[in-house]
Amino acid sequence: MNKPTSTNPTDYEVLIRRRGETDYASYCPQLAHMIKGQAHEEVEDAMKAYVLAYIASLPQVDVSSN
Repeated sequence: MNKPTSTNPTDYEVLIRRRGETDYASYCPQLAHMIKGQAHEEVEDAMKAYVLAYIASLPQVDVSSN
């Protein structure tokens, strides 16, 4: 599976699953990454931070014209 190269955070889906009262997970299918936690906001915020860190780690593309 090729990792995405988009620098637009909205191109990355964040799916949230709840089982029971304190068992939550967020999943980003584009990055094939799951985060578990005890609250909806906890796993959502953690995944958003993960996506932003992934985007920041992508090679920078020089778009200036010469």
